[in-house]
Amino acid sequence: MEHLTEQFRLASRRLARSPLFTVIILLTLAIVVGADTVVFSVIDGVLLKPLSYPQSDRLIGIWYKAPGVGLPIINNASFLYFIAREQNTTFDDIGAYNSNSVSVTGIGQPEHTPAMQVTDGTLPLLGVQPAIGRLFTRHDDSAGAPRTVILSYSYWRRRFGGNRSVVGRSLTVDGSAREIIGVLPREFEFLDEAEASLYLPMQLDRSHVRLGNFNFAALGRLRPGVTLEQASTDVGHLIPISLHTFPAPDGFSVRVFESAQIQPNLRSLKKVVIGDIGNVLWVLMGSIAIVLLVACANVANLLLVRAEGRRQELAIRSALGASRVSIASEFLLESLILGVTGTVIGLGIAFLTLHILVAAAPTGLPRLHEIGFGFPVLLFAVGLALCVGLLTGLIPALKYSGIRGSTGLREGGRTLSQSRERHRARKTLVVVQVSLALVLLICSGLMIRTFNALIRVDPGFADPVSIETFSVYVPDTQVPDSQKERVLRMQQAIAGKLAAIPGVQSVSLSTSIPMNGDMNFNPVAASDHSYKEGQLPPLRAFKYIGPGFFVTMGTPMVAGRDITWTEEYEKRPVALISENFAREYWGSPRAAVGQRIRESNTEDWREIIGVVRDVYYDGASQPAPSVAYWPLHQDHFNGDQEMMRRYVHFVLRTPRAGSAALIAEMQRAVWEVNPDLPLADAETLGDLSRKSMERTSFTLVILCVAGSMALLLGMVGIYGVIAYAVSQRTREISIRLALGARREAVTSMFVRQGLLLTGVGITIGLVVALVSMRLMSSLLFHVQPFDPWTYAFATASILAIAGLASYVPSRKAMAVDVVEGLRAE
Repeated sequence: MEHLTEQFRLASRRLARSPLFTVIILLTLAIVVGADTVVFSVIDGVLLKPLSYPQSDRLIGIWYKAPGVGLPIINNASFLYFIAREQNTTFDDIGAYNSNSVSVTGIGQPEHTPAMQVTDGTLPLLGVQPAIGRLFTRHDDSAGAPRTVILSYSYWRRRFGGNRSVVGRSLTVDGSAREIIGVLPREFEFLDEAEASLYLPMQLDRSHVRLGNFNFAALGRLRPGVTLEQASTDVGHLIPISLHTFPAPDGFSVRVFESAQIQPNLRSLKKVVIGDIGNVLWVLMGSIAIVLLVACANVANLLLVRAEGRRQELAIRSALGASRVSIASEFLLESLILGVTGTVIGLGIAFLTLHILVAAAPTGLPRLHEIGFGFPVLLFAVGLALCVGLLTGLIPALKYSGIRGSTGLREGGRTLSQSRERHRARKTLVVVQVSLALVLLICSGLMIRTFNALIRVDPGFADPVSIETFSVYVPDTQVPDSQKERVLRMQQAIAGKLAAIPGVQSVSLSTSIPMNGDMNFNPVAASDHSYKEGQLPPLRAFKYIGPGFFVTMGTPMVAGRDITWTEEYEKRPVALISENFAREYWGSPRAAVGQRIRESNTEDWREIIGVVRDVYYDGASQPAPSVAYWPLHQDHFNGDQEMMRRYVHFVLRTPRAGSAALIAEMQRAVWEVNPDLPLADAETLGDLSRKSMERTSFTLVILCVAGSMALLLGMVGIYGVIAYAVSQRTREISIRLALGARREAVTSMFVRQGLLLTGVGITIGLVVALVSMRLMSSLLFHVQPFDPWTYAFATASILAIAGLASYVPSRKAMAVDVVEGLRAE
């Protein structure tokens, strides 16, 4: 122990004698170790940690797929849920849930707040115990039972001041009184859904269930010892029973649903929460790990240069009896000190960076609250410190611990030039740096091409930063179903008040706006197309619109005309469709005008009066859906004698979009029509567009930073090798010059050496990139993983910068004094 302490003291003293050398290495390691630790902490929080529910590994998300109609994943439906819950043999229980939003009145200003509808088994499956009160029972969840509600902890504290006597009180939700029966605990979060303020019983009515309506999600807890495959088989056996237990909707037969080939698509609940973010995070982790390897190669190169300067000292010590192990242990101890110290500094950088990164994380990054510095992250950092220390110290330890005394003393003579063997390790490390830097540059280039392709997509609407949106819901407790036209008049009155706000250029309304995640699909039949018995017409996205919606959005009318308020009030059977719908069925938009479509086999035919430009409702990275646009107010639609959409989004085109003053004026305009209607989800379409690009932007920034760091470190490596070669070959250069060699030729000799190393690194890097770029395919948009332009540009950039990095130190060869060089050692 005393010997180790003495060795540690001597190693620290040697490092302290070279402060610039030590600081450069520590900063290099601190930055890359900090970056690796940050990314690993994100991966640990998002991908590796189990969900914060009891025995979360047994929790399963119950989804389905329908390959017969081309749907890889579909939600749950009541007819599937009831049979699966009642007759399964592999689950302890099954629960259903659906996110929603509701209006709360009667306690201060009206408020629109997120809510979650759940069946009675859902919360117990997640192991939650109420802070006060109770959870839902089977009676609460029965159709026609008294209406109840459970509050989230934060909502309870915010609206009721944490008053424990809140249980038993009444809360008006969507115009109906509900009894508060409980409050959930502070730490509870429902999966990774937007934080719900209220939890409502779903109250599915089994006696009115029909086939169809895939409109909620479900989860279950596996019985002990049951595997996911066994549960999938069990659920699959119950699907035919479900299809023949409940009646088909009017105009459909069981054969229609059988032709869809509904199958189970079960996944662990953790995968449901995480989604497809894992691909992004592992690519980012790989890129940062590559930077770490490049940094380790750079540090090892510096340590080799430093060890080269101690060559005679090491030879003398070897001649005096120092063992190979003792010399190697010195090198490893120095590198471990550097690795551990750099890691400690890097942890400080990572701690500060992580808070910024989480705040700037893309929308949709799940489990943000789980990201932090826990024990696994600290263990990772310790392992990283040891690995960095060993990687950077192993090469000089192996290379210089075996120097023989006589050989080392002879090679230190002033008459000998450097041997090629003594440069081989440093050159090898430079080749590794260049190849890894090229791989990261290609990754960065592909993401830049992807980002450029995304921003060049015409989204189907104009100037989104000038479009303000918000939603309003008119409950049936305010306007009964017998007076549905009043809802439309109220919505038109609100639109008129909004249009009078200074600076507002146009106003309209719709049930869905681009990129807000609200997409519904239903089959749409065309009158001039025939369908086989049992065949389901193709699914189309459904949107319900008011007059002027496309003008306000800046979506061009390709053929025909827009809908009018007269047609809305008179419930005329009209519709509009997207351009891709028109081209698929009738070849051109103009040919589609005048054709007829309908929502099912029993509803009224509706004449197509207009065709509009395709809109990228799911973001530019997803294909524009084929859309049917329907009036807000209709007869004989979707199984209703009279249909009226009560929940709508208002859209305003104005240069004041996004301002607090405009939002206040919008609220006043709505309250002038109905003081009990709160605004919800006020944001600009520009904000929604930006959020749809955040994941790509986030990945792009990380990869570009990683690529830049790797390129910089790689070029520093080349610069170091050439500069050291020039300094160590002064005598050789002087002899060449004395024998008549031109200085430019001597300079070009060193530049060629640098470019040769770069060429070898590029060759290896291209092979690695061609093998590994398939991993990035899921992140790319309109760009192939083997895009030749990206590969060519990355290669040319490496060559150009490497040429500069080689030329700058090579110029020193032109300044060598021949006489002094011949005298030099």
